Amino acid sequence: MGIVNASPESFSDGDRIGDRTQQVARAATLLAEGADVIDVGGESGVTGQPAIDPSEEISRVVPVIERIVKELGAVVSVDTYKPAVAEAAIRAGASIVNDVSGLLDPELADLCADTGAALVVMHTRTPPKVKLTDPDHYDDVVQDVIDFFEERIELATDRGVNIEQLMLDPGPDFAKTPHQTVATLRALGVLHEKFARPLLLAVSRKDFIGAVTGRPPRERDAGTLAALGEAADAGAHMVRLHDVRAASDFLAVRAVLRGEREIPRDLLLDPSLRRQAQPPRGS
Repeated sequence: MGIVNASPESFSDGDRIGDRTQQVARAATLLAEGADVIDVGGESGVTGQPAIDPSEEISRVVPVIERIVKELGAVVSVDTYKPAVAEAAIRAGASIVNDVSGLLDPELADLCADTGAALVVMHTRTPPKVKLTDPDHYDDVVQDVIDFFEERIELATDRGVNIEQLMLDPGPDFAKTPHQTVATLRALGVLHEKFARPLLLAVSRKDFIGAVTGRPPRERDAGTLAALGEAADAGAHMVRLHDVRAASDFLAVRAVLRGEREIPRDLLLDPSLRRQAQPPRGS
């Protein structure tokens, strides 16, 4: 899942979102690099900032979604917790609602039941844009994630969402300290076995990686790949990423070394790739 930000307040690349044409071009690049889904978001989860009005969020995401779907033929998810935004995005061509509120507003479930859109349910214990980093908040964070998903799955299915429409996101960093996030990610196998639903991991450049490595957001891609490898081992089905090219390369080499993918016996390196081209002198 490649990320296209239409939110200038984004923690990682808000100063680089560009205009709509640049956002569509970004989506095209992500698809070429190996993305299967493009996730378009119009409001950052950055805390300490007020939520934007749904009409503003709609104006940010709908034109971009329309163009990505029509011009690129991509599968698009909309990163929103607001029913009005999700409805407009689905009309524009989005087929997945990526809800970081954990169904705070049950109308999102109604909308997905009515339209057939897939729904990502994320674990969190705070409203959107509210930060919780209390080392003592959970007696057992993994059990809390399990209890939360049981409740939300029941809520969604009671409102008409088919179980096959649901994907679960354990919510790295959301209402969690780095220690709690790591404990949750170590239990991905447990979550997979318990719920038998696809798992989405939004680990790209997250705070827990920064806490472990001491790196700011744009220097966390190596740490993100480490999280990606562990996620793949644990059976995660999709990972939400800024750097799709690096992730695709990582998974390609990993698959070959693990014997999951064979390469031709006569495969050789393309001579043009043997050495890095040098810039002209004086440039």
